[in-house]
Amino acid sequence: MDIQALAKDIPVEGEYSLEGIDFITNGEQYLTFLLENEQYAVDILCVEEIRSWEKPTRIPNSPSYVKGVINMRGVIVPIIDLRLKFGIGKPEYTETTVVIVLSYESDEHSRTIGFVVDAVSDVLNAEENEIKNAPTLGGVIPHHYVDGLVNVGDGVVTLLSVEELQQIEAHSIG
Repeated sequence: MDIQALAKDIPVEGEYSLEGIDFITNGEQYLTFLLENEQYAVDILCVEEIRSWEKPTRIPNSPSYVKGVINMRGVIVPIIDLRLKFGIGKPEYTETTVVIVLSYESDEHSRTIGFVVDAVSDVLNAEENEIKNAPTLGGVIPHHYVDGLVNVGDGVVTLLSVEELQQIEAHSIG
């Protein structure tokens, strides 16, 4: 599923549904996904593509959370299993398992990495004042990966920093 192509069809404001995904186009939008029944989200503008799980080409001597690489239209994309990276339960690859391919561009670099998650859930619309700082104590996700928390119904969605996720290999050294 090419999210960037879908995003071009969404009008500026209102509620819309495309390809079974509901969009509410005011405030910041995040793609939510599940890891061990907990909801996480990333900035939807950084989502390049959502792919069904296919075993990637393994890289010898890579850390266990690096599942390998895929060739995505001529671009070699490393695939990281977020459950393994963050130590969230044992990974199980089911029919809902997907790879969220995130692209991030800064002044210094541009990177594209795929992240294995249990399932994609929805699109979250959050205003800036709804995003709360994450507490610095506890949690399995290192604090620098977390941009904030958003209350949704009775639960909480953890917003992950795409910029920090793109530097996941640098955080592993040392």
